[in-house]
Amino acid sequence: MYAVQHYREPELSSFQPLTIEEVHKLLSSMPTKSSSLDVLPCSLLKSCAEVFGPVITRLANLSMQTGKFPVNYKRTRVLPLLKKTALDSLSPANYRPISNLSSVSKVIERLVLTRCLRPHLLGSANFSDYQSAYRKDNSTKTALLDVLDRVYTAADDKQVTVLTGLDLSAAFDTVDHQILLDHLETEFGVTGIPLIWLRSYLDSQTQFVNMGQHQSFVIWLEVGVPQGSVLGPLLQPSGQCHRRPRRAVSSVR
Repeated sequence: MYAVQHYREPELSSFQPLTIEEVHKLLSSMPTKSSSLDVLPCSLLKSCAEVFGPVITRLANLSMQTGKFPVNYKRTRVLPLLKKTALDSLSPANYRPISNLSSVSKVIERLVLTRCLRPHLLGSANFSDYQSAYRKDNSTKTALLDVLDRVYTAADDKQVTVLTGLDLSAAFDTVDHQILLDHLETEFGVTGIPLIWLRSYLDSQTQFVNMGQHQSFVIWLEVGVPQGSVLGPLLQPSGQCHRRPRRAVSSVR
C-alpha cells in the first residue's frame, strides 16, 4: 500500500500562443511521409513552410484558445499489414494494424506536446521514474537494467526476489477517456483550457479499415487513444496511476 499524495505543484491551466517561427521550424524538420488523409502532401508542406506556416499557426492557436481540436483531423485510417510473409493471410490474427493520421493533425499534436504537455507531465513528481516506454533516454534496456540491479542487490543482501510480469494487451485501445482525464487533472494539475482541449481531442475520434480496394464503415471510438498519434505515447501511460510511493509498508517489490 502507498500513501496518497495530493497535487501541490504548478498547474497547466492555459496555453501560450504559438509563433510562426516555431511552426516553420517544425514543418521544415518533419518527415516527407504522407498519409492518404492528407489534402496536401507532406513534401509540399515542408518545401513551402513559409507559405503554410502562418496558416497552420493560426489554426493551432485557434484550437488551443478555444479548447477544440479540429473535427476533420479526428479520423484514422487503419491499414492491416501481415506480421510475417510466411503467415496465413486469411487469418485476421496474423495482421498488425497500422494507423495513419493526417499530417496537419500530427503537427498540431506535436506543437501541444513539445510546447507544454510533455515538459509539464514529465516534470511532475507524480510521473513515475520507472516509466521507460516512449520516454527520451529510456527503453526496454533501461527497464531491464533496473530490474536486474534490484535482483542483484537483493541477492547480495541474501533476500529472495519474486518477479511477476503483466502484459496489457492492446494497451492503447483500452484507455478509458474519463479515467485518463481525471488522472491528468488530479495527479498532474492539467486544468482549464488544456484539459478541455484534451477532452475535445479524445472525443469523437473515428477510424476505418482500408485493405486494397476495400474500405470498412467508419466507427466511433469510445475508448483508447489513437495509435500512430503524437500524443498517444504520452497519454497512454499518463492514464495509469503514477503517484510516487511515499512509503512502502512491505519490503516485497
